[in-house]
Amino acid sequence: MTTTAAEPMTAMTTFRILAADSLADEGLAWIQAQDHCELIDRADLAELKKTQGQEAVDAEVGQLLAAGGVHAIIVRSGIQITAAMLEKPGDLKVIARAGVGTDNIDIPAATAKGILVVNTAEASTITTAEHAFALMMALLRNIGPAYKRMAEGGWDRGKFKGRQLAGMTLGLVGLGRIGKTVAQRALAFGMKVVGFDPFVNSDIQLDGHTIETYRNFADMLPHADVLSFHVPKTPETTGMLNSETFAQCRDGVFVVNAARGGIVDAAALLEACDSGKCAGAALDVFDSEPPVENDPLRSHPRILVTPHLGASTKEAQTAVSVDAAKACLAYLRGEGISGAVNAGGVRVDLDPTQQRYVDLAQRMSELLSPMITRGIATVNIELHGKQLGPAAGTIERTVLVGLLKRHFDTPLNVINVGHLAEQRNIKLRVVNCEEAASTQLNITVAGPTGAVDSSTLPADEVRRIVGRVYDDHRPRVIEINGYHMDMIPAGSMVLIQNEDKPGVIGVVGTMFGQATVNIADMTISRRGDSALMVLKVDNDPTPKLVEALQKQSGILKIATVRLADEGK
Repeated sequence: MTTTAAEPMTAMTTFRILAADSLADEGLAWIQAQDHCELIDRADLAELKKTQGQEAVDAEVGQLLAAGGVHAIIVRSGIQITAAMLEKPGDLKVIARAGVGTDNIDIPAATAKGILVVNTAEASTITTAEHAFALMMALLRNIGPAYKRMAEGGWDRGKFKGRQLAGMTLGLVGLGRIGKTVAQRALAFGMKVVGFDPFVNSDIQLDGHTIETYRNFADMLPHADVLSFHVPKTPETTGMLNSETFAQCRDGVFVVNAARGGIVDAAALLEACDSGKCAGAALDVFDSEPPVENDPLRSHPRILVTPHLGASTKEAQTAVSVDAAKACLAYLRGEGISGAVNAGGVRVDLDPTQQRYVDLAQRMSELLSPMITRGIATVNIELHGKQLGPAAGTIERTVLVGLLKRHFDTPLNVINVGHLAEQRNIKLRVVNCEEAASTQLNITVAGPTGAVDSSTLPADEVRRIVGRVYDDHRPRVIEINGYHMDMIPAGSMVLIQNEDKPGVIGVVGTMFGQATVNIADMTISRRGDSALMVLKVDNDPTPKLVEALQKQSGILKIATVRLADEGK
């Protein structure tokens, strides 16, 4: 059987981008200004959802996708991307959220269909950090209630005595982009800053200051006068500030949450505000948005609320819309991935050597794939050489795609292949051999028993391939199933395992000639009483020729594969 590599999309393809939400005019204009790019502006879907519900939006967008020709979708927070909508995704390759969160996108459904999901978190970093800091300042200086009293005609200066930031300790929950940006502003105001982040292993140095960092949330709490949250909503962070953790806080602690609703337990917050344990809270996010009209969080005298304004500035909305469009088009054109939510382990910031080994990994796994006839239980990938470590995740996904795609009807890519392998209980093991003297890539695949034993390499259940990229930057395969060689895997190829006896090579050459299939190159390797012929041919052998070869005396196995041409 011959397999053909998926035809890549090119810069000459006309990409159609569906703006399924209200985007900034600058984002729409940027799309329209691009060559070979077409905008489908459906800002009206928000009104459709309002009048007819989500099911009507699902049907409308689902019909657009199923008809084909839509390559990307951009949404903000108003439109949900559901599994029903993605049932028949057509040509859809990427969904972009113009903003930080992706709660309105069914990521498992998109991943299962091989659709990349990205967001534009970095574009709104400063805006979100500024709002959190503004909330903290307004909370500590009683800006909200003081304004309200003034608007009612009152004065009451004595009731609104506040606190100054200088000298207070800010406890940051999360030290990512936004947390560090808030920290910079707090330091400029003379605050001391401490932080909690389980993924930071040492204290952080920022602008000449040391941010003492804790890996346990409860350990940080007694040190903070103000808590500001900058973490995603996950099972681990949901309700992390609750009655139990409030008890670990200083009396009179202030709380700011401009991250995600539900990170601070609402009932515990109200109780702490009533008791004075919490001197005040400022919230920009809520469990359910908008909160119901009679939600006590709206009217509590110690709680300042805003309607999720974190990223709501002209600058941020322009930036997230343009960045979302740029991320979609870059991915479609094969220029890289930015802001990925569901492409874990896949990196685009690889150096030229790492990129060449990713290409080699694809060629090696596709070459090995037609030899796998007993299924796959385990895949072992060995990365020899320190330089390949950063490319491990990308090589891993690439190898899985190459091994599996010819064996499944489901279109596979680096986005959905991990999900598919996990569903089928395929075990993957990646070993970084950093101390190896030379850079090299080894792939070993075992069948149903899962046993990988080098002494049984010729057996039906184990397949192994080894490759390197030499100084000439050309990919080489140097071993297949214990047969040593030096061959460039590219183009249409035929692998023939045969008995090592006179006449077999002549028979193969004669039959290819009679079928008018020109052999451009031949590599032969011998091991024991058998040999492996690897042929490069100018045109694909027909199934009839493959069947006839298989019946010849001395031919043990035959497999065909079409790889990308060298340099593509």
